[in-house]
Amino acid sequence: MLVRIFSGAVNGIEATTITLEVNILNGAKFTIVGLPDNAVKESQQRIDSALREIGSRIPGKRVIINMAPADVKKEGSSYDLPLAIGILAANEQITSGTLESFIILGELSLNGSLVPVKGVLPIAINAHNEGFKHMIVPLENANEAAVVEGLQVFGFQHIREVIDFFNQKQDFSPTIFNPLQSEPENTTFYDFKDVKGQETVKRALEIAASGAHNLLMIGPPGSGKTMLARRLPGILPPMTVEESLETTKIHSVAGKLPRNCSLITTRPFRAPHHTISNIALIGGGTFPHPGEISLANNGLLFLDELPEFQRSVLEVMRQPLEDRKITISRARYSVDYPANFMLVASMNPCPCGYYNHPTKECNCTENAVQHYLSKISGPLLDRIDIHIEVVPVELDKITSIHDAEPSHKVRQRVIAARQIQTERFKAYPGIHCNAQMNPALLRQYCPLNSQCLSLLKMAMEKFGLSARAYDRIIKLSRTIADLEATSDISQQHIAEAIQYRSLDRDSWGR
Repeated sequence: MLVRIFSGAVNGIEATTITLEVNILNGAKFTIVGLPDNAVKESQQRIDSALREIGSRIPGKRVIINMAPADVKKEGSSYDLPLAIGILAANEQITSGTLESFIILGELSLNGSLVPVKGVLPIAINAHNEGFKHMIVPLENANEAAVVEGLQVFGFQHIREVIDFFNQKQDFSPTIFNPLQSEPENTTFYDFKDVKGQETVKRALEIAASGAHNLLMIGPPGSGKTMLARRLPGILPPMTVEESLETTKIHSVAGKLPRNCSLITTRPFRAPHHTISNIALIGGGTFPHPGEISLANNGLLFLDELPEFQRSVLEVMRQPLEDRKITISRARYSVDYPANFMLVASMNPCPCGYYNHPTKECNCTENAVQHYLSKISGPLLDRIDIHIEVVPVELDKITSIHDAEPSHKVRQRVIAARQIQTERFKAYPGIHCNAQMNPALLRQYCPLNSQCLSLLKMAMEKFGLSARAYDRIIKLSRTIADLEATSDISQQHIAEAIQYRSLDRDSWGR
């Protein structure tokens, strides 16, 4: 008997419906065709063991399984459950009348219990878009799939329950999305109220958060660079529903979704160690997976001690910083992962870290300093909007008993500035903040009067800035004006934006 059953495959963070055709004929051979990988081919052993645990077995006949479309590679163990159900239905052990209205996913253990799988959310979204009304997944994936409205999701713990469900031997209720299993709003972020002094740096962080601008902090050890960076998530605006879904899809595909969490609602903060490889940072591998820049999508990527990263690792970020996506190409296919992240980095001004320190002497040679700084290329620095020097805090400020301005007050101003940008770019899909403006939007929303142009021209000539830096200064000044809720960019906005680009490489060394 020939039956059809449906499952899903993920390409990047988008999904494709996979049709499984199962037929049982006379003979004695088990065959799977349609570009299955080794994990799919090995499913026969898991299915056979699981079925024997419930008193059944793969029929001793010729079993032919076709996985379509044939040009899409089928990877992973998530096809175990649909293959097993298809075999039972083709052998008339399951009522097959309703099978074609379901998308089915799940890995089988040898005792028949269902193991959670990756990429459930993008497959659920695709299933809803293609008109499917029902979905069967392992119980631990049920709340993740139930995020999609209009799709009835059934979560099961064992293949026996799935068989009873299709044979109507037992009633099962669909999973109702439980928002309590979403990632809770993180109230444990470090607070700016504990940061004594550093008013200039905190101002730069507020501007960066308001327009999603990249930022680099340069300063000696112990000046507070890492401490300040870890407080930045606490002033970022909340994610929109679209951002939450996109971020959750990426983490689901990567298998990084926190346990018992079905929807990520707080902006990611990723801080990889400087020993990270190119592939771990940007994604890829034999079977492509998202890297750190994609896991930081809609959030922050913090690179501490920037020159300690391999130069080749840093250089691969140049294209994603411009395009806000990464394309990983293979001989037969390519996948795209979003990479819309804020880069926040920190570094010392020299190998020992004490160049230009008010009390400690730097013992680095000229060559050592230049070698240290040469690890960061000019093109990468050019893509960082804000360069800010972090100086050690004076003792009287450290010992002060008065709290600084708390994060929640700074966040209110950031949210207000982002709301202005949301309204400004509502007619432009994919553009949400000033840092994402293209040249056409820059001309439309950032007109400069003659005084501003004169000041900007003077800065370009004095500091030898590039055309990219010219655009980024204007974007930065637009964000500063938004923080003041003013429609026009003034000279003071341009001047403040310029000062964040005037800390050039030469000023860090001798």
